[in-house]
Amino acid sequence: MFAGRKRTRGFMITEETTATLDMVPLNPERKAQLEEYAKRRSQDPAAALDDALATYLEWERHNFAEAVEGIRRGYEDVRAGRSRPAAEFLADLRKKHDFPR
Repeated sequence: MFAGRKRTRGFMITEETTATLDMVPLNPERKAQLEEYAKRRSQDPAAALDDALATYLEWERHNFAEAVEGIRRGYEDVRAGRSRPAAEFLADLRKKHDFPR
């Protein structure tokens, strides 16, 4: 094996990988969580961070798109007159769930 390189379950950990991960400012608690996350997945921390970040960013993109679509539909409903006064809605909600006034 070459100096400065270590093979772990198909991932090559190099001094560069470790240095790159060290360039990301993480508080000690987050770094420990990342290391545990990587260990559970048999990954080096840099690969685990990349996977976790990719998963989060895809979730966030999807969540944002759903929010925008919900707002668009609500706006179209209001423009088309498919709405009712807030006081009426809140009264019905209080009655349905037995909320106090």
